[in-house]
Amino acid sequence: MRKSRNVRRRAVAAEAVVERVDGGLAELIPDRDRARAWTLLIDGAPQSHVDLDDPAYLSFEYQRRLGHVIDLAAPPGKPVHAVHLGGGALTLARYVAATRPRSTQQVVERDATLVQLVRRELPLDPNARIRVRSADARDGLAKVPDAWADVVIADVFSGARTPAHLTSTEFLDDVRRALRPSGVYAANLADGPPLSHLRGQIATVGARFEELALVADPAVLRGKRFGNAVLVASDHPLPVAELTRRAAADPHPGRVEHGKALTDFTGGAVPVTDLAAVASPAPPPSVFR
Repeated sequence: MRKSRNVRRRAVAAEAVVERVDGGLAELIPDRDRARAWTLLIDGAPQSHVDLDDPAYLSFEYQRRLGHVIDLAAPPGKPVHAVHLGGGALTLARYVAATRPRSTQQVVERDATLVQLVRRELPLDPNARIRVRSADARDGLAKVPDAWADVVIADVFSGARTPAHLTSTEFLDDVRRALRPSGVYAANLADGPPLSHLRGQIATVGARFEELALVADPAVLRGKRFGNAVLVASDHPLPVAELTRRAAADPHPGRVEHGKALTDFTGGAVPVTDLAAVASPAPPPSVFR
């Protein structure tokens, strides 16, 4: 018990780290319940949560869902080649390194100053095979060799919005090029009523991949509130039943849509091209209160 109380005192005593980065004001806020855990905020918007003592712990709802996709992308513990578009505090790269040792990973994060802050304050395991490249996500993806990746994860936000050039069929063409034939693509999307952006992204990804599944809070899917949805795609059958089971067992249960139900959900939306692409909608201020 004494050790537990001391750990809690150290967590409470930890001070926030606040620095200006390329993307805005970055804050690393200590988690009062976990001794060496931190939440990264950019301009007040939560971006990542990292537990240095337990990198397999995923606090954020959408990151747990992306973690399920990573878990099901290959047999348990098998090393994978992973590409992360958008780095934040490198939460998911740490997760892959912890759950799939000897994996080789590439992270593309445009904000070089943020990368420096995270590396200094939340150092990576020196044995993890994680390469971080400071570049635009699409430019960095173009440098990934053909058919190299088992998993490509897109989690890119600028000012809490996904940049337009990461929402198009042309972008998806490069994702497919970088993936192995059996590879899996997963994107963290954010939208609110009337869900036009989300429907358009489902149509766009569906124009390039054979199999799709969507994981989200039922209230988001009903257009009741703004929130995150994870879109999963592959040219091979997806483990929908197991993904459904895991999403339902989360602390904040998610619903999985696929097949005809997902097609119907798009409501006739058409694929987005570079010429027509726009950034995802900005979240209402109430989301981060």
